[in-house]
Amino acid sequence: MPDLELKVTKVRDLTSNIKMFELVNAKGGDLPAFEAGAHIDFKLPDGKIRSYSLANDPTETSRYVTAILKDVNGKGGSVWMHENVKEGDVLTATEPLQNFPLTEDAANSILLAGGIGITPMLAMGYRLKALGKKVHLHYCSRAAEETAFIDEVKQLFGADVTFHHDGGDPSKGINLKETFKDHAEGAHLYVCGPAGLLNATRDAVSHWPDSAVHFELFTSARSDEQVAEMASRENTSFEVELKQSGVTLTIPPDRSILDVMIEEGFGVPYACEEGWCGACVIPMLGGKADHRDEVLSDAEKASNEKIQVCISRAMPGEKL
Repeated sequence: MPDLELKVTKVRDLTSNIKMFELVNAKGGDLPAFEAGAHIDFKLPDGKIRSYSLANDPTETSRYVTAILKDVNGKGGSVWMHENVKEGDVLTATEPLQNFPLTEDAANSILLAGGIGITPMLAMGYRLKALGKKVHLHYCSRAAEETAFIDEVKQLFGADVTFHHDGGDPSKGINLKETFKDHAEGAHLYVCGPAGLLNATRDAVSHWPDSAVHFELFTSARSDEQVAEMASRENTSFEVELKQSGVTLTIPPDRSILDVMIEEGFGVPYACEEGWCGACVIPMLGGKADHRDEVLSDAEKASNEKIQVCISRAMPGEKL
């Protein structure tokens, strides 16, 4: 998949720490189509790859719109975008990628956005409204003035949106257990936001069918205990056979499948390298994996038909 050259045509402050970026094809003409929930990966000058969701109407072919939260405690990608990118600049990015798809035939779609998590929800809203589907958005933020795209959200969703402003105290925001105490048949929930919101939502909807709940992460949602447990796992060497090339790679204890594949010249899309973004999920044809990612559902992990190669490994004695 060739890279895109995207020209920045608009940069606008949406809140005190969120900027909107509008991008067009730097070479002119239409952009590759995208589905609601999709993202693009920007390839930054320092070699970082950062994923940002597309927020505009998927029927638009002339532009992409994304919004980025400036995270001073992050790994530098959002700070660079905020402090360096200006109108007229040309950025390199991938074509749209999809790790957060809509179930378009669902009887009811419930969207839950926390802060910058509104970006994919806007595109989903445009798609669901165009299909005439039942949809409701719960949008959580500190205050009205810290609510990105607030006017566009109101215009798009109308009566089908509930704003939850907590003033920075989550206990004063949305009551997740009350809001999601019942699962109506055919309802699907989509969640995007900070780790605290995602973990609390997982608890609140633990009685919902696994297939009816969809999460998109933009950072790891693991607790300190889960991080410690992951760090305590012992790594051993194992083999990976690449079906198309017939090459067999040996993965040492201190390297990931992704590391070795790239070293050996096999191109694999990737971004976070920590198992939460889904960029490097690839098909798996055989063997049992030690799934360590936060992307695949329990059912997907049990099926052993996919693996996230930046973090997951083989079970002891297995060849993948």
